[in-house]
Amino acid sequence: MPELTAQVARAVAARGPYPLAMQVRDELGELFADAEFAEAFGSRGRPGWSPGQLALVTVLQFAENLTDRAAAHRVRYGMDLKYALGLELDDPGFDASVLCEFRTRLVEHGMEEKVLDLLLTALKDRGLVKAGGRQRTDSTRVLAAVRDLNRLELAGETLRATLEALACAAPDWLAGAVSVREWADRYGPRTHSWHPPASTSKREEMALVYGRDGFALLEAVHAPDAPSWLRELPAVQVLRTMWVQNYHRTVSEAGAEVKRRESKDLPPGRLRLASPYDTDARYGLKQGSWWTGYKIHISESCDHADDLDAATGQATPLGADGPPPRLITSIATTDATVTDAEMTEPVHHMLAARDLLPAEHFLDSGYASAELIVGMKKNFGVTLVTQVLMNSSPQARAGAGFDRTAFTIDWDKRQATCPRGDTSTWWSPATLRGTKAIVIKFDKETCRPCPVRDQCTRSKTGGRTLSLQPRELQEVLDHARLQQDDEQWRARYGTRAGIEGTIHQAVAVTGMRRARYLGLQKTHLEHVFSAVALNLIRLDAWWNGHPLDRTRVSHLARLDLSLAA
Repeated sequence: MPELTAQVARAVAARGPYPLAMQVRDELGELFADAEFAEAFGSRGRPGWSPGQLALVTVLQFAENLTDRAAAHRVRYGMDLKYALGLELDDPGFDASVLCEFRTRLVEHGMEEKVLDLLLTALKDRGLVKAGGRQRTDSTRVLAAVRDLNRLELAGETLRATLEALACAAPDWLAGAVSVREWADRYGPRTHSWHPPASTSKREEMALVYGRDGFALLEAVHAPDAPSWLRELPAVQVLRTMWVQNYHRTVSEAGAEVKRRESKDLPPGRLRLASPYDTDARYGLKQGSWWTGYKIHISESCDHADDLDAATGQATPLGADGPPPRLITSIATTDATVTDAEMTEPVHHMLAARDLLPAEHFLDSGYASAELIVGMKKNFGVTLVTQVLMNSSPQARAGAGFDRTAFTIDWDKRQATCPRGDTSTWWSPATLRGTKAIVIKFDKETCRPCPVRDQCTRSKTGGRTLSLQPRELQEVLDHARLQQDDEQWRARYGTRAGIEGTIHQAVAVTGMRRARYLGLQKTHLEHVFSAVALNLIRLDAWWNGHPLDRTRVSHLARLDLSLAA
């Protein structure tokens, strides 16, 4: 640290709130060492900017939600950043393009999570994060850095993007392959710069014109006399995939006929491209809301959930002597079609790799199933504190009659007993919707004369049928459902709700809701840097004795605690 930089920066900082960048340097020192990035930055050639310094700049950039140009400007003129980076006061900084090149190198060498790993390692050494304890996880949608396009616009824009790529890569070949003047009028402007026809028939005709032109271009690219490298262009590959997904073509003696695929013939959402520019983005649906892009799964520590001592009603001491702040321990980014349940095990693998597995993990019902509850306990030693889906039988949904819980199951005798004391006559393992199950049936001769038959089954002639999961899973499921009705368990499960505040902070501070970059890897890199920025903001607040990540207790809750005391 240059002496003059330290002296001047501290003198200026003494007149107001101590800057985040300076606090991080004082508390954590050189957080990101150059040696940690040696794999991506070779030692040969002219020395460039320190990758450790660029990593810190990028983190602070997300802490203030700055563009690359604005971040470079802050390094050039901001005294707090010069202090954090250990620069002379007259250091001119760097060009904004250096940040883009830095991120590209990290992605190319698979180092997207390096900065989060380094921060968590430093915090583990200080005892601020550790294995065991409690953590919580939730997901939210992320909009891709592309426009939402309907199927007509998607076809037109994909063809236009391919023509642009070919015009740059092989202009002479393209001039001889297509009618440039006609196609320039049709595909020159971007699809969002004009309105499509209002008539349904005219839109259909336009879609077929796009389809015929796209097939014609693909035929020209794959012709024997065309340069073979043209078909390897990414834009041509996207065009081919998009046309397979959206069009049919039949060739007969009368010629080629092009038709659009019906909605029922489209490929599943996980395979279907949503943009010619970001081929990783997918269409997502959650709680009735559609979006194009990704999902992010955020995990954070949540020990000491209550800021008040229930016995005294006094506030817990804050600052360096108080409870540690909530810190993000894992970030996972997927395309928008991946369900939360599919990420339960990968999230635990990520936490295990950092030696940060919790003892209790608070999740919403989207992450849970009986198999996952058993599997996470068996494989990772983690107890999932989560709601599970309730019984979906007609009796349970109606809240009347005899649902499955009214029957006594004797697993050893492989028999079920109904509320009136009759026993089942059929017990057989089966596979229902791809999962193992046990089917139990009662004899129709037993059920037919039963006076409460209408409350038990809707079958007019047969007996009652039950479907169970294998014993271990069914017992876990029954226990979880029973817990959900307990008020004390519900109050404990309220700890999970705090993750919503973290998601709000991530969206409000770092702009996490909208991706800055194209592609899943760069979007994940963005999310990792955002997580590190949020952790530093929370640590800064904790160091200064007023953590911002704690849920404020309402006046009503305070009154209730004081009366209880």
